[in-house]
Amino acid sequence: MMIFIPETEYELTAIRAQGAGGQNVNKVSSAIHLRFDILASSLSDWLKERLLHLKDSRITDEGVLVLKAQQFRTQEANKKDAIKRLHEIVNAANQVKPMRYATRPSYGSKQRRLESKTLRGHVKQMRGKIAVD
Repeated sequence: MMIFIPETEYELTAIRAQGAGGQNVNKVSSAIHLRFDILASSLSDWLKERLLHLKDSRITDEGVLVLKAQQFRTQEANKKDAIKRLHEIVNAANQVKPMRYATRPSYGSKQRRLESKTLRGHVKQMRGKIAVD
């Protein structure tokens, strides 16, 4: 299930982009700062907890997700990119991975593994110096 975040819940600010770009980069604010307050959002409490517990340096101690978009030349393209990335992060946190059950390797797979190890050992042994009597 895709989660859509309304425009009223995040704040977009135009800033100057970093890096090379000639004269244009010094006078045009084409990069975008997106600030999304996780705690104040309309997301479910469960999803807020998952987002806050992500090991992501873009989430501040106050629970604000800060994204900086400066990949494109135009402000509009950077806005779309920042919003798209926000939705990707939220929707990724909404996905629950299925439980992983421990399984044992089969007898045949163990035998094949040991055989290949033995064969590899023999190949390496043949690389040694030849003893001359």
